[in-house]
This record gives sequence, structure tokens and C-alpha cells, in this order.
Amino acid sequence: MPARRHPRQPTPWRAGAGPVVPELPRRVATLSVHTSPLEQPGAGDAGGMNVYVVEVSRRLAARGIAVDIFTRATSSEQPPVVEMDPGVTVRHVSAGPFEGLGKNELPAQMCAFTAAVLREEAQHEPGHFDVVHSHYWLSGQVGWLARDRWGVPLVHSAHTLAKVKNAALAEGDEPEPRARVIGEEQVVAEADRLVANTAEEARQLVDFYDADPRRTLVIPPGVDLQRFRPGDRQQARQRIGVAQDAVVLLFVGRIQPLKAPDMLLHAAARMLADDPTLRPKLQVLVVGAPSGSGLTEPQRLQELAVALGVTDVVRFLPPQPPERLADHYRAADVAVVPSHNESFGLVALEAQACGTPVVAAAVGGLPTAVADGVSGLLVPGRDPDDYAAAIRRVLARRQLLAAGARRHAAAFSWDRTTDSLVDAYAAAMAEMRAGLPAVRAAAERLRTPLRLRAR
Repeated sequence: MPARRHPRQPTPWRAGAGPVVPELPRRVATLSVHTSPLEQPGAGDAGGMNVYVVEVSRRLAARGIAVDIFTRATSSEQPPVVEMDPGVTVRHVSAGPFEGLGKNELPAQMCAFTAAVLREEAQHEPGHFDVVHSHYWLSGQVGWLARDRWGVPLVHSAHTLAKVKNAALAEGDEPEPRARVIGEEQVVAEADRLVANTAEEARQLVDFYDADPRRTLVIPPGVDLQRFRPGDRQQARQRIGVAQDAVVLLFVGRIQPLKAPDMLLHAAARMLADDPTLRPKLQVLVVGAPSGSGLTEPQRLQELAVALGVTDVVRFLPPQPPERLADHYRAADVAVVPSHNESFGLVALEAQACGTPVVAAAVGGLPTAVADGVSGLLVPGRDPDDYAAAIRRVLARRQLLAAGARRHAAAFSWDRTTDSLVDAYAAAMAEMRAGLPAVRAAAERLRTPLRLRAR
């Protein structure tokens, strides 16, 4: 186990070294252990993190920075290496059985996964990777060892935090295990840079995990403003089969208690109870597939629709590819994001970029993703009556809020995210070059036996 630095001790600069000119990375090792960027978001373990890795990797490659994405193979039919885009290589690592492993079972496969990552680097000359960027705590554990062996900085994005999730646990959800909490604490202590989506997440890292504020950066995610943009609403409705005069409420995301799609069904039932004349026009679209603890009761949401008497107004749709998803956003009157917790909420940003206002829970990163009263409304608490009232208020002010939604989303872009990440990579590399020559020397000693074995 590598020696741990105290989380409050910043990486020292070498005395008398003079100013260090930042050097941009040439190649980044991106770790996404539990979910492949090639998977369709909205099902299984694929969600906003997948979108993040894809969009950032493409833009890094466009800047001349090559990216190798390491992810666990989940099918024997997956090729070992896939070129996702020019300059972006996805490497499917065999670690444990291909199928049937949940995230809580993956820690037992980390040794095999780590060995494969180190073996790939050992095929090249020293210094092949300049930075390791890990996503989610499992990847952070792998990145921690790679960092110390290669002598390069570790940049870590948590995406979700166990202590935060457990503090706002949804009914029917299992608490995150103690092993994850410990694993996150270790990664937070070891990473050279921690990337938080929002100032709130940065505060949580500092308060709950004793993160060093000097190594904790706020870099908001972005949205593809070319793909998700306003369009012809009538044509969008025609393409997805929605009546032109319908009142359309939209949920997009994985079907699991954490995301709380049941809240939208309850709110729709309240709206119909208050105004029965709404029924012929109301359409509730639920786009997604069971995930996580939702896999234990995959029909639970459909059964709830029956119990609430709203099956005639609810349509359940599978996860949609991006172009088709944009049509669903454009066709909707309101997008609803009622999650118990969100580190950011990319769905809310995508909807707003298409000109659709949002009703969202006032939790996690959603107060950043949604400008309350400008691009939509934030709802405190978990009362369906409050959601129904917020939806009605948005419908009454839709045109004004739609304009605010477009303006708010325009402030976020993946290019800005990538620019900030490149700056973070360069600063971490400069610190390591200037202040930790011993780390590189130790890394060379560690890697020599591995290289001999590789030959």
C-alpha cells in the first residue's frame, strides 16, 4: 500500500526552482471501471458520467491530447480495443466474469483490472501517460496505484459520494457500503486534484471527506449546444408521436429510487385530481430503463401507474440516442428532475438547452444546473402536491421560462469544461515535476520489473 500524504499538505514546490512553465499533457489515461463510455446512457450503470467521459475525451483529442479510456469488459463480444474517435481509444479490460456483476461486487476485481492497466503502460517507453483521470471511486483506487507507479498526477472526479447519498437515501434504496466510504476517503487523500461539478460538491468533499480545499477544483460539466438546441416543436412532436395540443411532462433517466420517477407519476395524478379536464391532453413520457436497486422490481413504476389510475396518460420509453432524445426535450412542455440527489443533473441542462424549462428537486448540483425562477423552478421537500403546483406554475409561464432556459444553458459548454481540465492537468504536472522528483525515481524502480516481464 503506497504511503499516504496528509490531506492538508499541498504538494510542495522545490525551493529555488524558479517559475515552472506549464506543459500540456500529450496523453491521458482515463479510468472508467464500472461503465463503458460506449454504453447507451439511461440504463444499467450508464448515465451522466458516461456522457462526461465521452464529451471531454473527444474535445481533448481535438486539442491534440490523446486519450486512452480503460473500462471493464462486460461481454465476450466486445473487442479489446475500440477507436471511439480519432485520438480516443477505448480499452475493454477483462476483470472477472463478463456479466452479472454489480458495482458492489467489482472491488474484488480491482487487482485484475489494475494489472491490465499497468501492463498496457509497460508496453511503451517511460512517460507514455502524463496524467491519470479517474471517474468514480472504483477507478480512483486503480488510479491511485497507477499514479505512484508511473510518477504522474492523479486527477479524480467522484461524480457521486457515498456519504451524501446515504444522507438522502430514497425509500427502497440500499445504503452505500462502508467499503465504498473508506475507498472514497483514501482516493480523496491521495489525488493531486479533485474535480467537483459544483461549489456544493466541493464543500461536501471538504466537510465530509476532509479534502484539501487547495486541491479541490470546481469545474462544471457542459452540454452539447450543437446537438441540444431549440428546434421546431411541432415537428419534434410529430416525430415522436405526440399530439400537437398535448400537455407533455418528461422524465429522462435511469429508473431507480434515487432518480424518483415515481414523484412525477404522483404529481400527474394530483394534477388530474385537481383538474379532470386535463386528462385528454396530458402526456407523461418516462424515458429510461431499470437500473441499480430498480432492477429488483423492474415493473414497479408501471404498477404504480396502474395504482394511481394514470396508465392512460403515461408512456414508458426505452433510453434514446442523443438525436432522438433532443426531439423529446423539444416536444415537452416541462422536464421534471425529482431526484433525491444529483451531483449535477445533465438531463436538466440538456432540456434547457433545447428551450424546455425544468422542475427539479432543490438538491445537490441541481440549484446550479437550474436557475430558480429563470429557467425553471426548484422544489424543496418531497411532497407531490408541491411538484404538481410547480409544474402548473411553469406551464403558466412557459414562454418566459423557455427563453430563460436557453440563456442559462448557453453558459455551460463542454469546451469550457475541457479547457478547465487541461489547465488542471498542466498545473498538477508542473507541481509534480517541480516538487516531487523522488516520486518519479521511485516509479522507475517500481516499473522496471514489470517492463522486464512485459518483454
